[in-house]
Amino acid sequence: MAVESTGRAHWEGDLTSGSGTASLDTGAVGPMQVTWKARSEEHAGVTSPEELIAAAHAACFSMAFSARLGNAGGTSIVLDTEATATFVPGEGITGIVLSVKGSADGVSEADFMSMAEDAKDNCPVSQALTRGVPISLDASMS
Repeated sequence: MAVESTGRAHWEGDLTSGSGTASLDTGAVGPMQVTWKARSEEHAGVTSPEELIAAAHAACFSMAFSARLGNAGGTSIVLDTEATATFVPGEGITGIVLSVKGSADGVSEADFMSMAEDAKDNCPVSQALTRGVPISLDASMS
């Protein structure tokens, strides 16, 4: 069964002086303010699309990695994952670094590292970012 997840954005003004909000349909996080400055200079309590992608990537990777560890017989699994997306104005997202510290009883360090690499390459967010997924558009003027 397919599950659809929806995020929304509202923007007013031009790129550099405008601002907007991003929100999740689940309501799990209230509307988050977004600005060009937060994207290109400093966050200062305001988010950016790249920060949202990084959070999604960290969560997706952690879930994929925990599945692999569990399937290998690992128990007491604890993972702390950080994803850092780098944005360069005029170039776009130039890279994402995943960093994970964790433990899983019953899993060797070599297996832990191998499963981490597999999760990095195959979690759905990694696949969407590296292999691309079809994107369609429905645009209209109001």
